[in-house]
Amino acid sequence: MKAEIITIGDEILIGQIVDTNAVFMAEVLTRAGIAVHWKSTIPDESKAIISALDTGLERSDLLIFSGGLGPTRDDKTKQTLTEYFEDELVLNQEVLEHIEHLFRKYITTPISEMNRSQAQLPSKAEVLFNVNGTAPGMWFQNGKKAVVSLPGVPYEMKHLMREKVIPRVQQRFELPAIEHRTLITYGMGESAIAERIQDFELGLPDDIKLAYLPSLGRVRLRLSATGNDKQTLIDYVEGYVKTLRSLVADIYYGEEQEGGIEAGIAHQFKGKEQTLAVAESFTGGQIARQLVALPGASAYFRGGIVAYATEIKETVLEVPKDLVNTHSVVSEAVAIAMVQNVRRQMSSDFAIATTGNAGPDKGDSKEEVGKVFIAIATPNKVFAQSFQMGANRERITQKSVNKALEMIYQEILNF
Repeated sequence: MKAEIITIGDEILIGQIVDTNAVFMAEVLTRAGIAVHWKSTIPDESKAIISALDTGLERSDLLIFSGGLGPTRDDKTKQTLTEYFEDELVLNQEVLEHIEHLFRKYITTPISEMNRSQAQLPSKAEVLFNVNGTAPGMWFQNGKKAVVSLPGVPYEMKHLMREKVIPRVQQRFELPAIEHRTLITYGMGESAIAERIQDFELGLPDDIKLAYLPSLGRVRLRLSATGNDKQTLIDYVEGYVKTLRSLVADIYYGEEQEGGIEAGIAHQFKGKEQTLAVAESFTGGQIARQLVALPGASAYFRGGIVAYATEIKETVLEVPKDLVNTHSVVSEAVAIAMVQNVRRQMSSDFAIATTGNAGPDKGDSKEEVGKVFIAIATPNKVFAQSFQMGANRERITQKSVNKALEMIYQEILNF
């Protein structure tokens, strides 16, 4: 089955927002065994939508549109789809009652006729009821072809994809079984890993594919296969996963479907009933953000301090001023003082601290751009390591976040 994703919106085309919707839709479709062959972004104009429909229905079995379903006049998708399928709009009473309920309970501005008009829907479409918003999704089916229109608000679209779209596709179309297993590694580059596992890669059968997915400080290794029986496929791929895992055991930090290293950290801290705090400078709270992105982080994560300015390191984190003057704000001594003090202030068992120079200039630091120090405090020891993370600001920051997570994971794993 071939699928096509079309996102609608000038804000995407001009770079005002990033098209995360297409990424999510492609991921869940692929996981369900649906091959995504095309992705495109078009303006919210009738001609563009019609052109996408004409082209898409010739080459794809499933077209999924995202966006253009708002109540304002610049949202053309619903009207264009209605005309394209030679249909008419009719009032859906259930959707209208839902819209009125949302306005009564959550929205302070009065409901308008424009808002109520979102309950006018094509009579031939199956309504995909949107519990999270005012714009429902729509499903049009013509034989073995389906066209789906979803709202562009990400959390609304995600719910409808999971709860409405994927189940319908699975019920109405014959899909192959598909199995993806993604191993996450830290601390070794793509080419070095490829050299290490080259015999394994060369020995893979034709029906198993290996992909390298590098990012800053980590490389994901994805094994993929398709077949007819899901359980047989799972068992088949598992054998190759075990072999690959053994080859990268020293740099392996979990599987993507398990939540990656952040999930591993959470599992270890919860299981060992230990707590964690962070003190961040140049990483700006990103370590804390990645940790609390998983539900249940409050069971082990005490909190964090973003001490970006030198003054805040001295006043809030109580780093001695003479220590800063003697060693520089970017130094092993300051990193250790930060981690010791945040552990004490937050009454945590473990702590992480970062201080570094992410550029573009040195600021208060004596160190070159890219030099960072990451400190770890445990119930038994305190230490800091220095790294040179390059010259690009984004690269320096994200590599440092990944390295800090790697370091704390090793400490709690061995505790």
